[in-house]
Amino acid sequence: MRKDDSGDKVQVAIIGAGPSGTLAATLLHRQGIKVRVLEKGHFPRFSIGESLLPQSMVYLDEAGLGDAVASQAKELGFQFKNGAAFRHRGRYIDFDFTDKFSPGPGTTFQVKRAAFDKLLADQAQALGVDIRFGCAIETVAITDDGATLCGQDDKSQPYQLDADFVLDASGFARVLPKLFDLEAPSGLASRQSFFTHVKDNAHPSELDRNKILISVHPEHRDIWYWLIPFSDGTCSLGVVGEARYFEGRNLDNAAMLNALVAEEPGLKKVLARAEFLNPVNTLKGYSAKVKSLYGKGYALLGNAGEFLDPVFSSGVTIAFTSASLAANTLARQFRGEAVDWQRDFAEPLQGGVDVFRTYVEGWYDGLFQDVIFYPSPQVQIKRMVCSILAGYAWDKTNPYVKESSRRLGTLAEICRAG
Repeated sequence: MRKDDSGDKVQVAIIGAGPSGTLAATLLHRQGIKVRVLEKGHFPRFSIGESLLPQSMVYLDEAGLGDAVASQAKELGFQFKNGAAFRHRGRYIDFDFTDKFSPGPGTTFQVKRAAFDKLLADQAQALGVDIRFGCAIETVAITDDGATLCGQDDKSQPYQLDADFVLDASGFARVLPKLFDLEAPSGLASRQSFFTHVKDNAHPSELDRNKILISVHPEHRDIWYWLIPFSDGTCSLGVVGEARYFEGRNLDNAAMLNALVAEEPGLKKVLARAEFLNPVNTLKGYSAKVKSLYGKGYALLGNAGEFLDPVFSSGVTIAFTSASLAANTLARQFRGEAVDWQRDFAEPLQGGVDVFRTYVEGWYDGLFQDVIFYPSPQVQIKRMVCSILAGYAWDKTNPYVKESSRRLGTLAEICRAG
């Protein structure tokens, strides 16, 4: 078995060149740490998770990647985003992310992930980050001396890389959770999504392209639709619900998505002239959790650790947060400082994930929907809720972050009584 091309050991091996892997690699490289990213596929490649949250821009700027995203947004079809809109039974509520409680950016982009992920990887490589595509990882062995990663490249040639530490940024492939038996029940219901890209042909009066539109099924409040506009006249379209709702319909994916869109009158009107551009894909049972976010010689980033649900577009924000926390912890560790991965990485990361979980669960049990669609919100409370929707789930000065479960429950009771 041959070793990596340079024949030497790296300090950090990263599995996966998606957003969390590329961000972590760039942050580590900027601090003089020798890192190599091993990516199974080749870019560009399709991925969902296309509506970024403003919090993400903090991390892109931290890594020196934000300017590239902004400067190439128009060319790549990325859409300026300043908020989120929700619709149910004719009621339309929007949140302006620039009018929020937490400090930080209030705008971001809705991105085509194939182009976005490639842009980040290209920029990282231009900065000197070592990314190797076509390298699948099959085994990872960790000892007191470090880690050895083995696999094959896309020419079926054996590959081996030695490293002091491993970051798993493999997304839904979840390489280390599968190899190290780290999988755990997510605690969320098993849901399924159907999704594609469309040329929407929507009239400007019917669709605010600067916001993601989340529509709720008129009869089943736990079935919802996303519509994510891009700047080139296309949209990402998807529907999410428990798998049991879709069983027994005997429809192919395209017919299923069309039938479900037809059941939501507002969305049906917006998409009356839409043309499907791609095949309709489906994902099922995607929520995931692990027993631990780190262990001896490794840590898990983004979806390789925990994925909740697509409803509030939190995936990339959580991925970036995990990458930033891990990179900063590793940099300190390589400088010889004493670090505690539980205190410095797992607990702060999990804190924000748990806040998102509160609102995801509240969405599906109806509590958070009652808050969102309340017709006369108190301005300051709406600004606090808006901050969470904008991704600032780690801002403990926000009462609806610090005491998310209790505060949401109380607020929903007030809204229901009102």
